[in-house]
Parts: sequence; structure tokens; C-alpha cells
Amino acid sequence: MTQQGFNQLLQWGIENSAAPQNDTTTQPTDQQRDPNRGLNPEVLAQLLGGPSDADRMRGAMTAVLAPIAEVDMDNKMIAWDNLEQLIEQIDNANNLESLGMWAPLVQQLGAEEAGSRMMAAWCCSTAVQNNIKSQEKLLANGAVEKLVGLVLKDGDQGVRKKACNALSSAVRNFQPGMDELEKSLPEDVWKGKGVDAAEMESVDEIIGKLREIAARGPTG
Repeated sequence: MTQQGFNQLLQWGIENSAAPQNDTTTQPTDQQRDPNRGLNPEVLAQLLGGPSDADRMRGAMTAVLAPIAEVDMDNKMIAWDNLEQLIEQIDNANNLESLGMWAPLVQQLGAEEAGSRMMAAWCCSTAVQNNIKSQEKLLANGAVEKLVGLVLKDGDQGVRKKACNALSSAVRNFQPGMDELEKSLPEDVWKGKGVDAAEMESVDEIIGKLREIAARGPTG
């Protein structure tokens, strides 16, 4: 158990310790503190011996990466959905790095199955939203260029739209990501350079251009 988890467990124990039997100020049963309150799911899972969020994330990625003969596409999509929901929590998104999951996640942007490409882009989008640590990891793993490729060339509209959403989240208020996006776009798509990642109107302009392309699909 982490030190933070131990501290939370200790605080929970103090707050929920039994009151002295002669304490006449004890509240009626229906007004007493719920003993489960104050413990986050991760700590509660550790206390009860259940799988942690990290375990669930590892399990989901294992299913995603398994050969199709072992895990069919329907179950892979369930695993993807579970992973995406888990990394909606910023702590779990930040744990992608410590769990060694950024590289396989980005690799799935090039998966043969459109469903996996779409969900990989969706997970990238969720992980980096308002999260500079994850924006840095996405960039470091070469995902911006891959996402641009999906927006411009993928034959599946769902993939293109999720990739566009991921780029939108990846570059907002993160100048290195915006610089990489501009560098990755061909001139016939975007000629302007030097977009300020903190200027939302400018960001919306370049993302709007990509949304148009994602909606209509590749022309070449």
C-alpha cells in the first residue's frame, strides 16, 4: 500500500473508531457516518484484497494485446471500454507511464482492426485532457504524428474523429504538442505556423480544419 493510501486508511480508522459506550452524544444509527465514506476505491480494494485500478488497467491492456484467437474483438472492445473509463481519473492516467502502458497504447493507433485504432485514439484523448503530464508522455511516444496520419488517411470515420479529438486535447495549453502538430501537417492542409497553444481561437482554427477533413475522409 502506498504512503498516501496508508494515511487515508489511518484517517478513516480514526474517524470511524467506536465511540465510548457511555458517550451520550452518539448520534442515532441513521445519522452515523457511513464507514465506507472517506476511503477511495483504490484504498478500499487494497484493504479488502480486491484488484486495484492498476491491476484492472494491466488486465485490460493484456486483453487488448492478446492474439485475436485468444480474445475476440467483442471482448477486446470491452477491455478498451474498461481502460478508457479507468483513465478518466487523472491519477490512473498518470499511472500509464509507471505501468509501461504508453508505448503499447500508442502502438495500437496502428492496429489492423478499426475498433482498436478508434479506442486507442479515444484513450489517448481521455488521458491527456487537461493533464500536462500525459500530454508530455503522448508527445514523447510519437503519438501526435500518428494521430495526424489517422485524421488525414484512415478509411474509418470513427477513427478519424477520435484521432481529431485526441489532437485537440493533446495540444491545448501545451506548446510542444502544438509545435509538433504544425510540423506534422502538410502545407496543403495547414500553411500557418507559430500557433499559440494558449490562444483558444487559434487552436480552434487548426483543429476545425482537421475536423473538416475527418468528416469528409481522405481524398487521395
